[in-house]
Amino acid sequence: MPKPKTLKKMRMTMRRREMLTGYIFILPIIVGLAFFFFPMIFRVIQYSFHDVEIIIGERYALIPRGLDHYAHAFTVHPTYVQTLTGMLVDMLWNVPLIIFFSLFMAMILNRAFPGRLFVRAMFFLPIVMAVPAIQETLHMVTQMMSEGMVETVADVEANNYFDAASFAYMFIGFGIPYQLIDFIVGAVARLSVIIRSGGVQILIFLAALQAIPRSMYEAAQVEGTTAYESFWKITLPMISPLILTNTVYTIVDMFAQSQPLTMAFDLAFGPGVTNFGLSAVFSLTSTILVTILIVVSGFLISRKVVYLSDKE
Repeated sequence: MPKPKTLKKMRMTMRRREMLTGYIFILPIIVGLAFFFFPMIFRVIQYSFHDVEIIIGERYALIPRGLDHYAHAFTVHPTYVQTLTGMLVDMLWNVPLIIFFSLFMAMILNRAFPGRLFVRAMFFLPIVMAVPAIQETLHMVTQMMSEGMVETVADVEANNYFDAASFAYMFIGFGIPYQLIDFIVGAVARLSVIIRSGGVQILIFLAALQAIPRSMYEAAQVEGTTAYESFWKITLPMISPLILTNTVYTIVDMFAQSQPLTMAFDLAFGPGVTNFGLSAVFSLTSTILVTILIVVSGFLISRKVVYLSDKE
């Protein structure tokens, strides 16, 4: 017996079900943006053009100041411009290094070797626990190592046993450009930050690597493809969407722990004189710049991202 046409129209296709599932999944985020985030952004913009005076017995009063807070932040404040520039420079340096290190470690942890479970636990246990004592210990160890390295180099140079510039001259003798040498030195200096900030990214890359069908690598081996070619033709295209995800996550994570936000928080809620208007300018301008950085990096990376559709 043929089914009525009305029932056929009401039946949802698989793609519509997937779209509905996606909308339901992001519904809490949409509600949060509409009722909490955007009203707070409007309030911050409003505060940046006013002085906020707290009145006893009432909420607050807004005194118009125009662009005075913006002028003070960029022309009068002694450290904000330098701090904001340093944050952006650190992001441009650290984000590519963190992504590269996370992908490298995920590929190592994805291989089968004795003690793999223990090694994975070492990488993920501090991240899952997020104990402040662990972060403080890492900071102390890094500081002790840095001080010890400085003292050791100074002692050895004093005894004429070692020249700190000899390694740089050695790399120059190999024909390595100065820019690459500076990049390597900067990467080594940021090693502790890279290791400490790459845990979640490693977990995401590891999940992406395990989702790649083994049959694709087996077919490539039958065709005589090398491991190098398999990485560029199979692994990298398959995990390219997660590279974009990890890039955005890394930028947001670094921004959440940045010095401009700390300065804004201290101005609004720290001890001493509070200045909600200047605090709003600090947080708003840094947020705009980081948003531009996310949009630009997302646009550049998305051009190389490979998405596999149902038709493929």
